[in-house]
Order: sequence, then C-alpha cells, then structure tokens
Amino acid sequence: MLIKKIHQKYKRQFPADYDSMKPIPWRHIESWNCIACGACCRGYEVFLSFPEWLNIVRSYGVGVTQPSISKFHLTRRNDGSCIFLCKYFDRWLCGLQHMKPTACKLWPFKILSRPKFGRTNEALYNYKERKLYVYVDPMCVGVRWGSPAHDFMHKTMTEIVDIALGLQEKQYYSTSKTPYRPVFFGTRGRKVI
Repeated sequence: MLIKKIHQKYKRQFPADYDSMKPIPWRHIESWNCIACGACCRGYEVFLSFPEWLNIVRSYGVGVTQPSISKFHLTRRNDGSCIFLCKYFDRWLCGLQHMKPTACKLWPFKILSRPKFGRTNEALYNYKERKLYVYVDPMCVGVRWGSPAHDFMHKTMTEIVDIALGLQEKQYYSTSKTPYRPVFFGTRGRKVI
C-alpha cells in the first residue's frame, strides 16, 4: 500500500492495524507540518463545494472534475493520484495552490461540531465561545505525536479552524514550507513557483 511505503520512507512507526485507525484528538499532536510527500493526494478523493467546482471548471475545464451522486470531486489519474499533483524535484506540490479546495487545506484535520470519533474531552477545542471537536488523521506522516506545542496550538490550529469556518482562505502555517528560492549546486535558483 502506498501510504505504508511513504511511512517506511520517512521511518514512521505505526501500528499493524493502521488501515483501521480512527482519527485521533488534536491534544495528542505536538505539531504538524506538511512535508509535501503527496500521500494525501494519492490516497484520498477530493470532494468540492459547488463554488469550488465552478471556479476550477472555469479555469481548467470540466474534464478535471467528475460528478458523483451528490457531489463533485477532482479527477484522478490512472495511478490514483489527483490530476493536479505535481512533482517539484523531490517534493509533491498542488497545482491548484492558488485555488486549493477547502478539503485539501484542512487535511489531515477534521473539524466537527459534535464528537464523532470518541475521546470527547481530548478532541474539544474551544474557539471564541464555540465548542468544536478536532481530530487528526493518523496516516499523515507530517504529524508529530506528543503534547501540543505553543505554535501548533496558537498558529496552526487557529488557522485550520478559521479555514474550516470560512473566516480565512489563505494558508500560512498549514501548508508546505517549500522554499521559493532553492539552492542548487551552491548557487541560488530563480523564483520558480
């Protein structure tokens, strides 16, 4: 399985029954960073809201999306990866970065109004007098386990919840930190992205 290979590449320990693992409460996460491995773009379907679908179709045509019974989603290549997944040297980046769907911005987080995966107290996230329940998909290799670090709690989590609630669109802490000016052969490269 692809996710298992990626976990092995990054020497990540995971239980033998990792396929059946439920999302875990955010209070067990020390930090999270997208490492641009592309596993989420290969292992999961991206469902689109109607406005997201409309923007993508206007820019790229209807062929990059597919309808299902009640939703639209991004088309997948023959290998199962998202049609917008692009290789950039040794990283995998989103070709839709400028109009990335909310589902992609939020992954591996699940922000819910009710606890769905148990451990209610550990998943509880108080946000501006509102109770939310935040879980994290344990398959993401960018997750670091432990007690939440200050930056994770006050920057990443706040940004993720703001995006989920529609209060923010731009990502700063919840996206890959791929450099704009990579160093190659001892010299600085031009801005590529």
